[in-house]
Parts: sequence; structure tokens; C-alpha cells
Amino acid sequence: MTDLHRLSIRELSEGLAGAKFSSRELTEHYLKRIEKIDAQVKSYVTVTAEQALAQADAADALRRAGGASVLTGVPIAHKDIFCTQGIKTTAGSKMLDNFISPYDATVVAKGKAAGLVTLGKVNMDEFAMGSTSENSFYGATANPWNLNHVPGGSSGGSAAAVAADLAPFATGTDTGGSIRQPASFCGLTGLKPTYGRVSRFGMIAYASSLDQGGPMARSAEDCAYLMNVMAGHDAKDSTSVEKDVDNYVANLNGTSVKGLRIGIPKQYFNVAGLDADVKARVEESLKKLEEMGAILVEIDLNMTESYVPTYYLIAPAEASSNLSRFDGVRYGYRAENPVDLMDLYKRSRSEGFGKEVQQRILIGTYALSAGYYDAYYVKAQKVRRLIQQDFLKAFESVDVIAAPAAPTTAYKIGANLSPVEMYLGDIYTIAVNLAGLPAINAPVGFDKDNLPVGLQLIGNYWSESQLLSVVHQYQQATNWHTQRAAIAEENA
Repeated sequence: MTDLHRLSIRELSEGLAGAKFSSRELTEHYLKRIEKIDAQVKSYVTVTAEQALAQADAADALRRAGGASVLTGVPIAHKDIFCTQGIKTTAGSKMLDNFISPYDATVVAKGKAAGLVTLGKVNMDEFAMGSTSENSFYGATANPWNLNHVPGGSSGGSAAAVAADLAPFATGTDTGGSIRQPASFCGLTGLKPTYGRVSRFGMIAYASSLDQGGPMARSAEDCAYLMNVMAGHDAKDSTSVEKDVDNYVANLNGTSVKGLRIGIPKQYFNVAGLDADVKARVEESLKKLEEMGAILVEIDLNMTESYVPTYYLIAPAEASSNLSRFDGVRYGYRAENPVDLMDLYKRSRSEGFGKEVQQRILIGTYALSAGYYDAYYVKAQKVRRLIQQDFLKAFESVDVIAAPAAPTTAYKIGANLSPVEMYLGDIYTIAVNLAGLPAINAPVGFDKDNLPVGLQLIGNYWSESQLLSVVHQYQQATNWHTQRAAIAEENA
């Protein structure tokens, strides 16, 4: 079969169960596509062909023995921020170019337990710091819709791999929009779960109070299958919450769009820099939801102007602390021939980290330094609480909140936006991480250059099922999620 990459996760599961094709055939199909197409997209950092075929054979044997689960034998790509035992885990950085993890991240281990086949590790902005996937030691990943444009970041490799049909779904992480924004730029569905819903054990830390893993796929249904694997309490992660996990697939029709109150923050649709095409597509998608029975309610989110300055104090401060462990001593990149310990530290870090990471470490270190800690970091944490309260007040009158996922479509590779321009591009996503809320991106059309546009729906705590259900029903009534870039139509 030459079109296996066009099948949904449910269709892949049913095809494997019905012996229409084997996991080895499916895995070989994807590996051939990667070999043929990925030289243009550059989504993979490491392709684990030998291990993938061994896992596929094991999955086929398990299925013959009658012990298979729903996803046994289905391939997946992992963002290169999740530790994988025996496989290089780089976080997109020269600092970890030689690091082979001795253990699996919980998300990876759960995937293995579910029978998923790991195709490889995909590219990302270095240590998840960036919105374009250009901040990678391994070079820029291209957007499958237009190879001259970025796929977004930091989970750009995950988005590009799925959008080019080089993996049926992928893991991503979201610290300030790093699942939702690349999903928007690449025409995919991507879910950022409630903080604590998915284990962070073995996920290389950027900003510990903001980071959260989640699924990226073509549809809400596909994401639901991966959420059923990823979600759940983990004793190895102190921030993981002990709370019952929904069956996200079974709940896909569990929320009625009819009567659903969707909050429309007036501040969000008056943001300077909101592209006219993006605004129009988002408004059209909301009109469609209204036709399906949803009620649109204008709301105020008065803390909107505080999002960017608050986030860009807290996230770099936590990055400064988390990345202090990369010092050239224990593992990772080590400067050659240091003259003393201070020289080892200085050169290992200045040679091992890229420009954006160094910049954020410096900002964070300054914000945490004596004399500035109270003025910057402590104050930002207080404003963070006000942002959370702003959302909770809104949820007293609405069920979900709608917004663009990004103010523009994908930037051109090498656009060289200033740090301020780049950070302002996160205006719609970062508050969700500051508040710890769940949010989802759904593709809702294209701009004049045929680049994808995304609608973001933000939910109250633990409402992942609701978000997936609303988007699933929207996707039953529209076909934006089925659109494919020309490069994805190529057969291996």
C-alpha cells in the first residue's frame, strides 16, 4: 500500500488489527518516506531505523499472540527533548550533541508500554527556546507548506514531521506555546494539557513551572489517542497531579457544542500586529461554531498587556537555574584543554550554548540576582497570580475562551525578527502556561499565501476532554484538518 501515511490513527489501529498490513510494513513505509522527503524538510535529528523495525517486529509478534493494545505497532516521532534510553537526546543543542540517555522519559516509556514504534527524534529550538526552530545546533527545519518558511517552535520538528506525513503523530512540549504555535503554522491539531497532567520526568527542563508535554497530530481524534497514552500521575515527577485520567477517545463526542459558551476576549482581537487574514479565518471558524449551536460571549481579559513582560522574566529566570547544570563537568559538551576550572565553565557554556539560550540565561540570572530579585522575579510572580485570576473570573461566565494561536502565519526562514518582535508573537499562548491552563490549536484555513491559520481554544483546569471534543466536532463539520501540503502527497 502506497497511501498508509494518509490513514488516521484509528484507521491505522483498525488496519493493524484486521491484518490489512503489518507494523513492519507500516514502519518501513514511514522510514522510506523519511529517507526520500526529509532532506528537504529536515525534521529529524536522529532516525532510529534499526530499533524501529525491531519494535515493529515485536509488535507484530504480540499481535499474533493476542496481546496487542489499541496502538500496538503504530509509529511515532519524539521531540528531541524527551530522554530516550540508548538514543542520542540533544534538546537541539551542541551542549548535548554527545549525550546518550541511560533511561527513558516517562512519556517515552508509556509509549513503549502501549506498543508504539519510535521512528526517531525530531528537531527543535535549542532547549525549547524559540518560536521558529531556527535556534537549533542542527539547522533550521522547514515548513512543509512552504519550504522557505519556518514550521514554528519550539516543537517545529514534531509539527513538520506530521505535516509532511513523516510520522502519524508526535510528542511535543509547550512552555509558552511550543505545541500550539507550530501546530498553527503547520495546519495541525496540538494540545497543551493542564500543568501536571503529563509527566515531566525525563523531559529536559527549560522552565519547570511552565513546561508541559502534549500530543501533536492532524486531528483532535488522533491527539486523543496519544493523550490516552501520555496522561496520568507519575511518582517520579513531583509536579505531576494525582487525578483520574479520562478516556479521551471515548469522550470525543462528550461535549455538546450546542449551548457551549465561547468567550471572545475583546483585547485579543485588537492586538497590534494581528494579521488581517488570521483574524478573518479565526472569526470564520467562530461563526461556524456559532452555526453549530455555540454561543459567542464577549469578555474582558484585562491583564493582556502583562503577559509578555511577566513571561519573559519568569521563563528566563527558571532557565538560568535549570541550565546551570550544564557546566562541562558531568556530561555534555566540554571545552578542550581548559587552563583551570573557571575556564572550563566559561568556555564549555559559551561554546556549547547558542545565542538565544545565552541571552535568556543572562536575562534570567540578572532577574534573580541580589538587589533585583524582589523588583523583577517576585513582582512577576505576583502578576502571574493576577493573570490566573483574570482567567478564572472569565470561566465563571464561559466554558472555553477563543483566540488566534498566533498573530501571524509562519515567518520566512532567516527573517531575523528582533527579540521583541519574536516575543510579541507569543502574545496569545504564553498566558495559558503562566496560569497552567489547557489549550488546543485547530487548523481553520489559510492566508493569501496558502499558509495555515490556527484557532486556539483555552479551557479551564482539567478540561482536555472538553477541548478535544469541541475541536473533534468542529472537524466533523469542516475539512481543514484533512488538507495536505504538496510535499506530503509524495509517495515513497
